[in-house]
Amino acid sequence: MRILRTVAEMRAARREAIASPVLLGLVPTMGALHAGHVSLVRAARAECAAVVASIFVNPTQFGPNEDFSRYPRTFDDDCAQLEAEGVDLLFAPAVEEMYPRGPRTLVEVEQIGDKLDGMTRPGHFVGVATVVAKLFHIVGPDRAYFGQKDAAQVAVLRAMVEDLNFPLELVVCPTVRDADGLALSSRNRYLTAEEREQARAIPGALLRIPAGLSVEQLRAWLRKRLDQTPGLRLEYAEVVDPRTLQPVTDLRGGALVAVSVQVGRTRLIDNVLLESER
Repeated sequence: MRILRTVAEMRAARREAIASPVLLGLVPTMGALHAGHVSLVRAARAECAAVVASIFVNPTQFGPNEDFSRYPRTFDDDCAQLEAEGVDLLFAPAVEEMYPRGPRTLVEVEQIGDKLDGMTRPGHFVGVATVVAKLFHIVGPDRAYFGQKDAAQVAVLRAMVEDLNFPLELVVCPTVRDADGLALSSRNRYLTAEEREQARAIPGALLRIPAGLSVEQLRAWLRKRLDQTPGLRLEYAEVVDPRTLQPVTDLRGGALVAVSVQVGRTRLIDNVLLESER
C-alpha cells in the first residue's frame, strides 16, 4: 500500500491507474477505523480493480465547541488495517495540504444540508460537502463508498454528486452494528462502560419500532422511549424522506427514521430505513 501525502502525489498515482482500464473505488474516512469502515473497503475491493482510502480529520466540519482536538487519531493502526484489506493507495494529507489558503471556497447543498445533523450542527454539512468534493476532484474515483449510518451525509452528498455532475457512483453500504446492537462509530470509544449500557437504548428503540403507527405516533414513541432512559439527552428524532430529508406524512412510501442522542459528552447518531408498502 502506497501512502500519499500531497495532492500532486495522489494525482500522479491516479494517472498511473488510468494508464490501464481499472475501476477505481474511494473510501473516505477520518481514521480511527472500525469494522464499519472495513466493510466499506471490502465492498470497494469486491467491485473495483483498485481501491483508494483517505484519512483526513476535516476541521471544517467541526463546530467551535466540538471534538476536533480530541477526535481519535490512530494512524499506524489504521494503516495496518487498510493494508491487510488490500487497499492500493492511502491519501493522508495534512490540513495545510487540503486548505493551503484556508477554506475560502465552500460547497453548500441548500434545502438538505440544514436538516437533521445540519440543524443541530450549523455549517457541518458545508464542511462535509466541501472536503468530499475536494477528494472527488483530487482522486477521481469511479465509485465512492459511504455507510448508511450517516444517512443525512449520504443525502447531502448524493445531491451534490447530482447537482455538480460528478462522474461517479455513490455506493451506500449497510450500517454495521456491534453485538449489543450499537452502530459502530469512531466516537464509541469515548463511552464509559455505564454510558455504553445507556446507549444500547438507541438501537433498542430503532430496531423495535411497533407496526401500525402513524408518523406522529412513531415520532412520539421514539422521543418517549429515549427520553425515559437515564443518561440520554435526545437532540432529534425525525421521520423523513431519505433523499430530501423533508418530513413525511405517510409511512406507506417508506421513510428514514433518524435520531441523534447525547450520551454523556458523546453525540451518537443512528437510523433505520422503513421499506415502502407499495
